[in-house]
Amino acid sequence: QVQLVESGGGLVQPGGSLRLSCAASGSIFSSNVMAWYRQAPGKQRELVATITRYSGTVYADSVKGRFTVSRENAKNTMYLQMNSLKPEDTAVYYCNTQPIQPMYWGQGTQVTVSS
Repeated sequence: QVQLVESGGGLVQPGGSLRLSCAASGSIFSSNVMAWYRQAPGKQRELVATITRYSGTVYADSVKGRFTVSRENAKNTMYLQMNSLKPEDTAVYYCNTQPIQPMYWGQGTQVTVSS
């Protein structure tokens, strides 16, 4: 059974940094475009960043220049380095493939940016 497990969230002050991890079971990483998504309270889930098998990346305009997505295919793990965090980055962060496979949704990891 394929599972995606997100970790690394927490409470951070504005301007701070966090590094999220997404660990996958199975062979999902070897053949898929992976992505980070987030959902803020009262808002729809949105795409944050994508990364191809060969580490080509695309970012949402709202995080461009602040967030960096990376992956280690041998470890079936993807990361999201988040710098210069803003209160509007507060959300639950999820990983999944792109396009989304609903069966892969995990519990997500909460990121709260507040002073």
